[in-house]
Amino acid sequence: MDDDPLSSTFAALADPVRRAILSRLASGEATLSELAGTFSITPQAGSKHLKGLARARAVNPGPEGTARPPR
Repeated sequence: MDDDPLSSTFAALADPVRRAILSRLASGEATLSELAGTFSITPQAGSKHLKGLARARAVNPGPEGTARPPR
């Protein structure tokens, strides 16, 4: 992926699940387990989606290895 922030943002938002996750997080914090259950995806897939959104600076992820939810 380019270092271009705009390209990263558009790439992250191109995925409908990522857009839905972002919409859900706009209404409040949620744990990875809550997000995975809401969107019927595995926690691993949810983590991958959150990492993509974090690279685009669309979400503020909790610290790795903790249960702190992304914002």
